[in-house]
Amino acid sequence: MSIFTDRAKTVIDVEIKGLQMIRDHLDEKFDILVEKCAATVKKGGKLILTGIGKSGYIGQKIAATLSSVGSPAVFMHPVEALHGDLGIMQGNDLVLAISYSGETEELLSVLTPAKRLGMPIFAITGFPESSLAKLSDFTLPMTVGEEACPFNLAPTTTTTALLALGDALALVLLDNYGFTREDFGRLHPGGAIGRAVTMRAGDIMRSGSHFALVSPETPVREALFKMTQARCGAAVVVDGERRLAGIFTDGDFRRHAEQDINVLSKVIGAVMTTNPVAVKAEALAVEVLKLVEDRHINDVIVLDGDNRVTGMIDVQDLPGLKLM
Repeated sequence: MSIFTDRAKTVIDVEIKGLQMIRDHLDEKFDILVEKCAATVKKGGKLILTGIGKSGYIGQKIAATLSSVGSPAVFMHPVEALHGDLGIMQGNDLVLAISYSGETEELLSVLTPAKRLGMPIFAITGFPESSLAKLSDFTLPMTVGEEACPFNLAPTTTTTALLALGDALALVLLDNYGFTREDFGRLHPGGAIGRAVTMRAGDIMRSGSHFALVSPETPVREALFKMTQARCGAAVVVDGERRLAGIFTDGDFRRHAEQDINVLSKVIGAVMTTNPVAVKAEALAVEVLKLVEDRHINDVIVLDGDNRVTGMIDVQDLPGLKLM
């Protein structure tokens, strides 16, 4: 193992130790932070993250995470705030001021005008006796020991710990609100995540002439012809009332053909797979994806409210729908 790898592991070990420290020291002050944030959101306000330098970059990420899971949040740059961005603040908002030292001049300079506007301020700092803490209404201490920097100067452990603390706050608030997959999807309409948690099985299934539907009495030869016409890898087998009886796939055909070349003259009912995987049309696409991954299958049958076959989801369609 190289000296570079050894050094990298040391850095990570120091940061892990810092994370453990911040976890072990969480107490009722974190509960107060959660309660203040939840009350702010409940009355229609937003969370305003502010900080400078590395803390500012982390504050931007925390604000983005909070917003994405149901807690409206924005980042306010302290310097820009002194030149007009204080207008971001509204009466029901809460300011979360971030500085590990608690002595960052640019951040401190914006707190007095914020207080004049009636903004409650919650400080997150490594020094509860700092100027930031004294100017704030509430303080959450976050002591992490040492930076991973050999000079104990460059923000490393502190920013990692702050990032984790922000994630903890966002997800505790998520739980507090009862935020659901559907809520998440509404806030993430773009991308595979949004589609997976908003689209339903009925939205992504093949229907009509785009999937092969056969009866148990259908000859294998005819079923294969229908599969070719529909350009799909399976035929769904139903009874006279369109109730699900089974499925016959390309793989089934190959396996049976290896054992008996006369399989083409048989009927589907004799060679089909019974009890195939099926979901209701209202099932979320993310649930279908989990089934496909867990069961290692290529086709999922879709049923309507009366448990009749209404379509089929072919895994080869999912990349085109940007779900995989």
